Amino acid sequence: MADKLEAYRGKRSRDRTSEPWPDGPPTPGDNDLFVIQEHHASRLHWDFRLERDGVLVSWAVPRGLPRAPGVNRLAVHTEDHPMEYLTFEGEIPAGEYGGGRMTVWDTGKYETLHWNDHKVEVVFHGARARGKYLFLNRHNPDDENDWMLRRLDPADDGHEDSPEFLEPMTATPGELPADDDAWAYEFAWGGARTMLCVSGGRVTAHDGTGADVTGRYPELHKLGEALGSTEVLLDGEVVVIREGRPDPAGLEERGRADGNAAKRMTKHCPAFFFAYDVLHHEGRSTVALPYVERRALLAGLGLTGGWQAPQYFRGNGEAVLAAARQHGLRGIYAKRADSAYHPGDAAGDWLEIPV
Repeated sequence: MADKLEAYRGKRSRDRTSEPWPDGPPTPGDNDLFVIQEHHASRLHWDFRLERDGVLVSWAVPRGLPRAPGVNRLAVHTEDHPMEYLTFEGEIPAGEYGGGRMTVWDTGKYETLHWNDHKVEVVFHGARARGKYLFLNRHNPDDENDWMLRRLDPADDGHEDSPEFLEPMTATPGELPADDDAWAYEFAWGGARTMLCVSGGRVTAHDGTGADVTGRYPELHKLGEALGSTEVLLDGEVVVIREGRPDPAGLEERGRADGNAAKRMTKHCPAFFFAYDVLHHEGRSTVALPYVERRALLAGLGLTGGWQAPQYFRGNGEAVLAAARQHGLRGIYAKRADSAYHPGDAAGDWLEIPV
């Protein structure tokens, strides 16, 4: 009998990796177990592994599990893995095949509807992966490992994929409101209004007009890796900070660069993303939620470093305005704490108050 794990062993050094290394031949089981692993290798992807005749037949899916029908995801057929990989988590050393951090994203049982060299149709019964899916061999003459993953049944009730852009809600010039306790306050950073769509570990950026500016800010790509499979649409500003303060000249410089020029500028003129709203979260629109609830969702994302959600303040607008003046900011925003998000509209719920 051919050794189904020969390719697996041939790509690894036993003394350098903590990955499972079974010595004996595979032991067939019930062909009903699966695992999906989030793999932070040179490029984030998800490894789908399905038990078949004593091994785990595997595909690497760069953008993860599609949650709705009509979405086709590339699936790269890889070598069979040992059954012990069902529970494997750990750090594969740099320089080794698949080097990077691997965690279990979901595991459970599946049922087989069809299984042949042309298509594998299954129903996942996991905690996160649920529903009918198809792995389809595209029979690419130039790449025998070129498959596609597609969801076959309807999405979960209420699910909708995130839009890449919504027309931003605007603020009207104003003064500190009299009913101070009904408002929340944020600093005005003077950045470039930007929306980030994070889906399948990838980031797409649009400016306030809807133009795609992803190429301008390559340092923001790693936000997709940080959020993993989380799908969100974030509203905020891209800011360049120098000497502890926003730098309008640096921001203008970044706005003119793209592609390789933008990559070179990430070292001496880095851009940061300050998020202050979340408009879509894990398959649900959030624009109808009150501002404070949207901010709670934003806080739950744990954004840090080059992307963060600066603090907001309930009430005490005079003190926030004084702090903006002290730190050389242009002003603050006042936002009704119970207000919804109105794409493309001010609605009187957001005020821009200069110092």
